[in-house]
Amino acid sequence: MEQSGGTPGTGGTAPVAAMPTPGAPGSQAGGYLRDEVDDLVAAWRAERPDLDVEPLEVLSRVSRLARHLDRARRAAFASRGLEPWEFDVLAALRRQGPPYQLSPGALLRATLVTSGTMTNRIDRLAKAGLVHRQPDPQDKRGVLVTLTAAGQSTVDAALADLLTSEWALLENLSDTQRRTLAGLLRALLAPLDAG
Repeated sequence: MEQSGGTPGTGGTAPVAAMPTPGAPGSQAGGYLRDEVDDLVAAWRAERPDLDVEPLEVLSRVSRLARHLDRARRAAFASRGLEPWEFDVLAALRRQGPPYQLSPGALLRATLVTSGTMTNRIDRLAKAGLVHRQPDPQDKRGVLVTLTAAGQSTVDAALADLLTSEWALLENLSDTQRRTLAGLLRALLAPLDAG
């Protein structure tokens, strides 16, 4: 069964798969799961039949998933005494491989923050003994930020905790579903990252 929804910018209609109503027979039968987004979309379709609200089907779920992931990340990092931004900086260094170092400019690009913010973050991580600065042998005026042994063990443990939490978030998906979802999200995200 199909119902019509407006096509963006055209005032026309586009076919949209009908969803079972909440509590209707079969709303959880036959492998069909309902979530809060189904109710949200159904309400907007009823209130604004002139708009195609199909993007909400995807992006409201991405937004809600991001909130669950943010909570999981914060809990995993807090168990190791880290804030999410601290993990991001330490992880950027750890992914480089030995000697686990980057220039402040490279860290800026890896973590998408301003220069002033990065300076403050490096200062705080250095004070905690997780990184240290050293002169850049290739640039007499430059410095390199290097992960300390304590920083490496902390970020390694936090990553292991994070992956445990992330596997729990994905436990209801099969291997094939995870790969398909990763590919679809990549197709959505890659052009945005490139822009």
